[in-house]
Amino acid sequence: MTGAVIALALSAALAHAVWNAFLRSGADRLWVVTVMALVMAAISLPVAIVLPMPAAPAWPYLAASGVLQVIYSLFLVAAYRHGDLGQVYPIIRGTVPILVALGAFFTAGERLSTTTVSGMALIVLAILLLGTGRRRAALPTLIWAVATGGMIATYATIDALGVRLSGDPLAYSAWLTLLYAALLVPVYLLTRGKLRIDWRDRESRKAAGGGVISLGSYVLVVAALALGPAGPVMALRETSVVFAALIGAVFLREGLDARRLIACAVLCLGTIVTALS
Repeated sequence: MTGAVIALALSAALAHAVWNAFLRSGADRLWVVTVMALVMAAISLPVAIVLPMPAAPAWPYLAASGVLQVIYSLFLVAAYRHGDLGQVYPIIRGTVPILVALGAFFTAGERLSTTTVSGMALIVLAILLLGTGRRRAALPTLIWAVATGGMIATYATIDALGVRLSGDPLAYSAWLTLLYAALLVPVYLLTRGKLRIDWRDRESRKAAGGGVISLGSYVLVVAALALGPAGPVMALRETSVVFAALIGAVFLREGLDARRLIACAVLCLGTIVTALS
């Protein structure tokens, strides 16, 4: 890989951890994620207008992914209500490759290599470290974080199929962002009532910044994948768990003892090994 690809992948990892930190630090996290979705949709709208519509066979996948991403957002909000960024984020990121690998094994008959199993074992070990000890994650944290990872694994699998049928990956992504926002806003209105956004308010600007950073993270990883090999790029992308632990400790004043730091490092290694396999 070139230095540019490495820089893009690491920047994507950092950006992903940062927008999760913005969400974790919000007073009303459902409001934060809804504002983020609206900002992402506003940025994506011109792209959706300019590009051709996704092909008809892709729309069932778009609809299913949009619904699952709303559920994912609700799960993520619940997870951060129960746990720290340095606990929740690594568990979510570690759950995804395990579930994807197991899903491929049970549904498509793909063989799990020794390397894949080793990576999965490291991830499980890291989650056990996060779930035990003095600063252990509470049971609700583990449940919501694993459920959130399950949603990511599911909608990512659906998107992998849908984008191939769409005719244009960028158009698929833009319409998915619009659909996600269109579904999430009614959910917010049903649970919270009126959606109030005051752009003069610091929290509104912070939430908007989170939306821009979230979309930027996606663009950065796509750019890295366009210029470099998928396995190493996605492996570097998983260094976000270390960034999340450090951001949580420095900016959110979460505890970062040796046990949690080791757990995040082991989990990062496990996801890298799994991605490379």
